Amino acid sequence: MEIGITSFVETKPDVRTGEVMSHAQRLREVVEEIVLADEVGLDVFGVGEHHREDYAASSPAVVLSAAATQTKQIRLASAVTVLSSADPVRVFQDFATLDGLSNGRAEIIAGRGSFIESFPLFGYDLNDYDELFEEHLKLLLQIRESEKVTWKGAHRPAINNLGVYPRPVQNPLPVWIGSGGRQDSAIRAGLLGLPLMLAIIGGSPMYFEPLVQLYKKAAAHAGHDVSRLQVGAHSIGFVGDHNERAADTFFPSTQAGMNKLGKERGWAHYDRSSYDAARSFDGALYVGDPETVAQKIIHLRKNVGVTRFMMYVPLSTMPHDQVMRAIELLGTEVAPRVREEISKWEAGMEHGS
Repeated sequence: MEIGITSFVETKPDVRTGEVMSHAQRLREVVEEIVLADEVGLDVFGVGEHHREDYAASSPAVVLSAAATQTKQIRLASAVTVLSSADPVRVFQDFATLDGLSNGRAEIIAGRGSFIESFPLFGYDLNDYDELFEEHLKLLLQIRESEKVTWKGAHRPAINNLGVYPRPVQNPLPVWIGSGGRQDSAIRAGLLGLPLMLAIIGGSPMYFEPLVQLYKKAAAHAGHDVSRLQVGAHSIGFVGDHNERAADTFFPSTQAGMNKLGKERGWAHYDRSSYDAARSFDGALYVGDPETVAQKIIHLRKNVGVTRFMMYVPLSTMPHDQVMRAIELLGTEVAPRVREEISKWEAGMEHGS
């Protein structure tokens, strides 16, 4: 069971002071967060690609490369790479470079993305949203399989027997499929034998269990070894020393972030009752003291089949020291508790108990 962090490197106004942090400062802070995550034994750190004023990381590979030579063990992933509006050749080159700098710790989590700013920015038509993703994914996978590439598609100039460099340390370079819960995404990942990362940010995480089973069924149908496939969950969360204090600390920025997105997307107003319902044992918020958060992750593993959990913190701007403390507790207290319990559970499963 892998435990890690996701960051979108937010620069929304501080809910207490109204101050807006510079992109430069927030980028430097997230590198510090990655280094700490490595020091406390977390397995993976993911940085999400966005092209908006309130997010600082338009190039996850560059941010992760800044941390690559300062870290030793932690895997470094995009979360996600918006592959529909990105050139697959450049994506592969960027992450192969990161893989070399980190000596084999890079990963691509490829998705369509839930924001659309990148499409007009890079000259793509939103009407081609799904077709672009499918075509770009095929090219990306072809590049990772072969140093020399011959390829022709509908949305990118053809490639005629050209090499793509540098080549990564890992062979193959890991590519995950990121999904918000669409069945076609799960089926595609299963048929391709690629690991699946689910964004579980609302409702009950248990609703994703049928989707995981659909993914595994598609993988088995395509002849892949289902036991080797990874399923990840990306969920909003925060760890504090005391349960209710952690909830009170995380609420203001979470409410601000949810309501900002809600205005754009027509969601209902997000209030404390919504928040408290989501942080209940059956909800999608992983907020509380280490034992509370650990038990929710264990429940997710046992009932949904998730083998990697990535906590998205913070949802909106929070003081850097609070984020660092949450990362420290996730690594030193939550992760060991989860790994111990899952290890015992799996041993019991093997012995039929």
